[in-house]
Amino acid sequence: MNQLEYLSLKPSNPLTDVVESIWMVKNHADEKREGIIVPDGKIDLFLFEGEDEHFEVFISGICTGPVVKPPFPKSTMFAISFHPIAAEYIFKKSFADLKDTKQTFPCDYWGFGKNDLESFEQFYRKACEIINVQLEKEIDGHKKKLFELIYSSKGETTVKELSQHVSWSSRQMNRYFNTWLGLSLKSYLNIIRFSNSLRQLKKGDFYPELNYGDQSHFIREVKKFAGVKPTILNKNENDRFIQLSLMPGT
Repeated sequence: MNQLEYLSLKPSNPLTDVVESIWMVKNHADEKREGIIVPDGKIDLFLFEGEDEHFEVFISGICTGPVVKPPFPKSTMFAISFHPIAAEYIFKKSFADLKDTKQTFPCDYWGFGKNDLESFEQFYRKACEIINVQLEKEIDGHKKKLFELIYSSKGETTVKELSQHVSWSSRQMNRYFNTWLGLSLKSYLNIIRFSNSLRQLKKGDFYPELNYGDQSHFIREVKKFAGVKPTILNKNENDRFIQLSLMPGT
């Protein structure tokens, strides 16, 4: 059995606008070692149980740099990865103060509990039902189109180009991002571009495929978001970088 057991499912419409995926990780290893999570532009809600049977529910805001996670041997984690627009339409609260940090919720948050970790399939169905209830109003067309363009472009677009296509001024878009997420739109685009580079780095392709100025710029951005050079990220010794470890093999 692999030390890390991973499963990810996509939501069905209309949740695709607010949820990127619902997933689980089970760590079957006894070894205690740190993991590193790199930025991916998502808001994540976690249900977590460690080997000591301690259970907690917590949420993390947008990360702008590598986050070192403490060792979690013999643990189970179920999670919902939300698109940032969920801040307004699902949680109805700003995540600006949760940038690069997390908030712990009561263990019965949204009606979840420790028993929900017994079946990922049941957790998936329950999560979809709860989020459907939380999605009380239709998403504004400008905001919906904005995020669709960001993701389809893999972060390669510019603020100016987005403004032209969405008919929303640069000031309005930046105000939205700063208010709800605590960072500028340009900073978010850089995170999405980096996240889309992970697959090529896992394959060992170190020349930038996206619109970085040159290879030096690419290396600087990787070091900014991952804390290491692309070659170290590619080696991923001891499965330190969690997203790379969970990424399907190439």
